[in-house]
Amino acid sequence: MPLEHAILAFIEFQPMTGYDLKKYFDVSVVHFWSATQSHIYKSLEGLEKKGWAEAKVIPQEGKPNRKEYQITTEGRSELRRWLLTPLPMEPVRDANLIQIFFSHFSSNEEITALLDVRIKEIKEHLHLLKTSVQTGLDENAKRIGVERARQLWQITLDYGIAHFEFELDWYEKTRKNIENLAPLMPPKQ
Repeated sequence: MPLEHAILAFIEFQPMTGYDLKKYFDVSVVHFWSATQSHIYKSLEGLEKKGWAEAKVIPQEGKPNRKEYQITTEGRSELRRWLLTPLPMEPVRDANLIQIFFSHFSSNEEITALLDVRIKEIKEHLHLLKTSVQTGLDENAKRIGVERARQLWQITLDYGIAHFEFELDWYEKTRKNIENLAPLMPPKQ
């Protein structure tokens, strides 16, 4: 399961809490993998049951205790196995394309209004990737001091940026095509 393996990879760098992991997901791999806090905690429990991670409770004064997870020897072996295993191609699932595909009874203006929202969201996401995600990547790389990791992280961020730049270009071209579609035909009664 990719989420479990991503968590193993993060805790291989250093022990982390579920809260720490969520912060790292949001500033490092958000351009290709997202995780909710509840999914992270559920995965941590599963990793612990499998013996791939172990938790250590750290008492804190005036705050709830911290539960930090670290990778085990078995977890490190599993992570290595997974990192070297080719993964099957995943099917594309994009609800926006479903909307476009079935919009033959929507007006050109209604469709372009949907596209305008998507274009705005993509531009905002691209800005996020190029600013705060890039900054987070740079800071994390500096903190761990592993140049090879920084280069690989940058490769995945570059992919995310290229993906959304392609998507933005596609939506902008599609918007122009939608403006020139054949007239709307009323639905059959």
